[in-house]
Amino acid sequence: MNVPADKLTRRIAEAAAKGRPALVPFLPAGYPHKDTFWQALVGLDTKGAAVIEIGMPFSDPVADGPVVERASLKALAEGVNLEWILTELQKREFRAGLVLMGYLNPVMQYGLERFAEDAAQAGVGGVILADLPYEEAGEVRAALDARGIALIPLVGLNTSAGRMALYAKEARGFAYFVSVLGTTGARDQLPGQVRSQLELAREVFDVPLALGFGLRHPDQLRKLAGLVDAAVFGSALIEHLDQGGTVGEFMDQWK
Repeated sequence: MNVPADKLTRRIAEAAAKGRPALVPFLPAGYPHKDTFWQALVGLDTKGAAVIEIGMPFSDPVADGPVVERASLKALAEGVNLEWILTELQKREFRAGLVLMGYLNPVMQYGLERFAEDAAQAGVGGVILADLPYEEAGEVRAALDARGIALIPLVGLNTSAGRMALYAKEARGFAYFVSVLGTTGARDQLPGQVRSQLELAREVFDVPLALGFGLRHPDQLRKLAGLVDAAVFGSALIEHLDQGGTVGEFMDQWK
């Protein structure tokens, strides 16, 4: 059986077999523009992205830093919505695994069962909902599980071992480790306690660990060798595109 969530784990494992963390770029859907977004995704896929995270733009992005928030609001202004994202995704195929990242409100407005079905038809392997706590995730997880889609857990610096264990019981695809307390955004240095918390997460989770929220350059990963299976970068990629760079140039510096 072809289970979409398994593709996420498989693609990350393929990168690990080459001795490096898997590359997981994030772009808000429709950014930089609706007519160039898909070209950017093809470029990311061609340049070796293991997983591509597609942001579902939302008007109240509480976990997003200023760079991602600005990009998401720009996409909303251009008319990007879930129906556009899922309809367009169904027309395309990518070697990389696909994850939709955003907030619960747009999903519920779209209709949970409809969202799960359309996401499966679009080849989506995982969904990250930044404002959905474990205790309230049962209905969403069940709808996604029924289509083979993972509800990707978010854990971080303030997540206890006990709470990580709760997430680990249900984890599929990979687990997303948030490297900072606060919103997204590239940073020159990661907090000192990242290593110890990653070591804890490594003991608890059986699925790969992806590190995100703050990565700016490859040196940050080298200091965490052996603890991180995948690197997620969003703000740094958006800033690179805003400065006239290409997705290919950005991906090459991380290899």
